[in-house]
Amino acid sequence: MKIENLKDVNTAALAYMGDAVYEQAVREYILKQEIHNTNKLHHMATGFVKASAQAGVMKAMFDELTEQEQKLVKRARNRKYATKAKNADPVTYKWATAFEALVGYLYLAEDDERLAWVLARAMEIAGGRHVKKTEKEETDQE
Repeated sequence: MKIENLKDVNTAALAYMGDAVYEQAVREYILKQEIHNTNKLHHMATGFVKASAQAGVMKAMFDELTEQEQKLVKRARNRKYATKAKNADPVTYKWATAFEALVGYLYLAEDDERLAWVLARAMEIAGGRHVKKTEKEETDQE
């Protein structure tokens, strides 16, 4: 679904699309881990898609982005939002929304190669954090 003049699309709309694209990518990623218990799948997915995880991903990969991507992220992060985050502080919410805007932008631009890289890198960053946390929780329960 290529949209011409993506620079004219506001970052909230890009984040709206990016949220859906990232959610699907996360679900595919965790299903490939051969986990079939839906409660565990949901718990794992939450570890990837919550605002703090997305903000962490964006901060970790920011310096790896192109100049154009960094400008988009800054524009999205600095945008004034009418909605407020339910479970995150405003700064974390803005970084998370900026990540979703980047994903939405790459998806709508049909830049599949770059989108695949961003999503793979996000899984690597968020997955590493989530796996460590899950292992710690299991150790604590023993």
